[in-house]
Amino acid sequence: MIGLGYVGLTLATVMAGVGFCVLGVEVRADVLKKIKKGKPHFFEPGLEGRLSNLIKKGRIQFSKRIPKDWDGTVFIITVGTPLGTDEKLMLEYIEGVGRQVAKHIKKDDMVIMRSTVKIGTTRNLMYPILKEAGVDFDLAFCPERTLEGKALIELRQLPQIVGGIEKSAAIRASQLFQFLTPTVIRVSNVETAEMVKLIDNANRDIMFGYANEVARACDSIGISALEVIQAGKLGYTRTNIPLPGLVGGPCLRKDPYILAEGIRKLGIEMEMTMTARKINERQPLEIVKYIKQQTSKIKGFPEKPEIALLGLAFKGQPSTDDLRGTMARPVFSALQKCFPSANFRGYDTLVKADEIKRFGLKPSATIEEALSGVNVAVILNNHIEYVMMPIETLFEKMARPNFIYDVWHLFDARELNIPEGCGYVALGGQGIGKLPYAQ
Repeated sequence: MIGLGYVGLTLATVMAGVGFCVLGVEVRADVLKKIKKGKPHFFEPGLEGRLSNLIKKGRIQFSKRIPKDWDGTVFIITVGTPLGTDEKLMLEYIEGVGRQVAKHIKKDDMVIMRSTVKIGTTRNLMYPILKEAGVDFDLAFCPERTLEGKALIELRQLPQIVGGIEKSAAIRASQLFQFLTPTVIRVSNVETAEMVKLIDNANRDIMFGYANEVARACDSIGISALEVIQAGKLGYTRTNIPLPGLVGGPCLRKDPYILAEGIRKLGIEMEMTMTARKINERQPLEIVKYIKQQTSKIKGFPEKPEIALLGLAFKGQPSTDDLRGTMARPVFSALQKCFPSANFRGYDTLVKADEIKRFGLKPSATIEEALSGVNVAVILNNHIEYVMMPIETLFEKMARPNFIYDVWHLFDARELNIPEGCGYVALGGQGIGKLPYAQ
């Protein structure tokens, strides 16, 4: 298993758990040090206990590079594939790993690509690199599709997509993944398998983009997007619009770009895909613009406000501490520009204090501490702690005047007992929100 980020470490753990002897390769020294001690470098329910147990049993080992005398027969590539500043896929890591594997691959070994790549990468980049080894081998693409917070469960339940350079490679990779899950879907070729992953995530991004467009429309009318969406799909299966909110993370943030880049070379523009992506990227700026407009109307709003950001991880459910692609960053950046004299603090149920400091925020240990004395609080994800928080009580801990902006519409302003000098507004519910100047 080459690359022990989220995808690699969870898969390595599950494969070791079903009986394989797994070698995990990771070049980052700090990550490798933690993993060797049975400590994952990210939060995933149940992972630490399983990993520690498998290390003790000798089912899984770790190294900074592939040992010269390694006698395994399957190489699974799970390195990251980030975007550059130009929003184009950076293939340096994939190419580097390919050349490393080519130095160790033996006759009849199998290589499985699991990293997210643009269409054609497996055949046109990885295959020629591996052929330089001068031996016969199998090459397949099997995309990762698990949900953070549920990876250990979904790796044993979700159908695995498998596409091979040759049919024999697809059959062999299918047989491997049948040890993990009862359902393996063998597709015609590697390009089809690459495409499945990309369109799955692009489709989700489009759906969220449409939900955010619905929220904008409802805010302009003065009605609740939450009520519109929930009423529209209740008992009506042909409508399944998600709730609006911030859309980020390590996959949805980049996969539409990867899809569009690969298809653009064939003369096709993914117009709907990229329009939705732009809508979702614009959301943080629109939220902060609204907050600035409303605070300018509030009598007595301080020039140096205290502002709290709640929920820094890119999503709240299932729980994660993953800050990759989190939309909290552009929200924070926009707030800093609009409120240059403000003091900022941050709270997240799972993100550690040192990570919050590196984010640029003063860490708070509890929601109560985060909200104490603040003028503006922004709820950025839908973690269950925010869903269940006693918001009416917490208003009393905030400075006056104040208001809470809720990106996930966790409460209905019409049903809240909001104290004087306090306010609550939600994305898609601006028209029914309550602000201090309107008390």
